[in-house]
Amino acid sequence: MLVRSAPETLDVGVVRALGNTPLIPLARLARDLPPQVELWAKIECFNPSGSVKARPAWHILRTALEAGHLRGRRLLDATSGNMGIAYATFGAALGVPVTLALPANASPERIAMLKALGAELILTDPLDGTDGAIEVARQMAETHPDRYHYVDQYNNPANWQAHYRTTGPEILQQTQGRVTHFVAGVGTGGTLMGTGRYLREHLPDVTLVAVQPDSPMHGLEGLKHIPTAHKPGIYDPNFPDMVIEVPTKAAYAMLRRLAREEGLLVGPSAAAATWAAMQLASTLRQGVVVVVFPDGGDRYLSAPFWQEEEDQ
Repeated sequence: MLVRSAPETLDVGVVRALGNTPLIPLARLARDLPPQVELWAKIECFNPSGSVKARPAWHILRTALEAGHLRGRRLLDATSGNMGIAYATFGAALGVPVTLALPANASPERIAMLKALGAELILTDPLDGTDGAIEVARQMAETHPDRYHYVDQYNNPANWQAHYRTTGPEILQQTQGRVTHFVAGVGTGGTLMGTGRYLREHLPDVTLVAVQPDSPMHGLEGLKHIPTAHKPGIYDPNFPDMVIEVPTKAAYAMLRRLAREEGLLVGPSAAAATWAAMQLASTLRQGVVVVVFPDGGDRYLSAPFWQEEEDQ
């Protein structure tokens, strides 16, 4: 069933659980840091759909509905999984049909969740990654403009604006304005750009740190190696103060460490950002470092990286 010009109300129950996610100290990891350095994690799996992507997905969907772009059309986008789950979550609540292009090697848990939520899936060549999924989505929108509205999370300003309006103010309030360093992985770049813009306006001396894989061929789902990938239109590579590149194996080791020392099951992108935050924090004499945990590890439990490796 295709959606009407707009739902009668956007005040659906699931939206009321959006945002205001907890900020928690990583106390055991911080034991390895200088005593005046604090390390905090913003736990985004508490959002509806279980990830940070709930924030931009809701803002993108709401903007499209209010503009009338979904009148008689399906919402279409490319995703590595989490953004799609967020679209499907809110789409189900609002009666908005959702079609998603995603690499066929997305985790089985993510694919199962998308199907459970009723999304139409177009599985793309895994060797082409998310860039290949983007190309497929663009072609679908060009071929069938009356059927699909391509919201394009990588170039949609509602993506970063969601974080400017919500994530940034939350972190400023939760740290009582003490945050000195903000660390976030780069997929679309929305989290870093939106949160960073807000924090920089209110704390001009804050240091903004972008995290990305150290090579084009990596295993950090949700992150882009910006020098070799299609650069998202909403991301300005000159915006962050620092860029830290993370080896995949180091991120996997940190993923296991977070589970076994902090009791936190997280995904690879959260582990990569934590590794980067630890590298940064170890160089500081004092500071309050906040790192974003985009999602939880429950949607990656079938992956092999939970096993120890001799060379870690």
